[in-house]
Amino acid sequence: MKSPIKNKVNLVFIPVTDIEKSKKWYSKMLGIEDGEFHFDHLFVAKMDGAGMILDTMPMWRDEKGELPRLNVPAIQFGTDNIQESYQFMKENGVELVTDIQHDHFFVIKDPDGNMLMVCED
Repeated sequence: MKSPIKNKVNLVFIPVTDIEKSKKWYSKMLGIEDGEFHFDHLFVAKMDGAGMILDTMPMWRDEKGELPRLNVPAIQFGTDNIQESYQFMKENGVELVTDIQHDHFFVIKDPDGNMLMVCED
């Protein structure tokens, strides 16, 4: 039987603690110009390609009320210029986990400590 599930990533969820602060940070770092808030805990960013939702994840917090973190760079954002992107992140005080690797990618952390990758297309 063929799988009824499509081999397509519709969107990714990123766990955040402060939806407004995260929306501002991601908007500046990724040039997001539009999006919508839903249910007091989601920001659906208007993106090219797969979608992205910033989510305070009220139902996924642990017994202490803490959020899970992306402790590996499971999400990759594209760029046409890796050097320029690295410098932009550096100038904006973004936590750089790695320097540019293989002249192709680097890893950062968002304000919540989620690891994200930036990779030259």
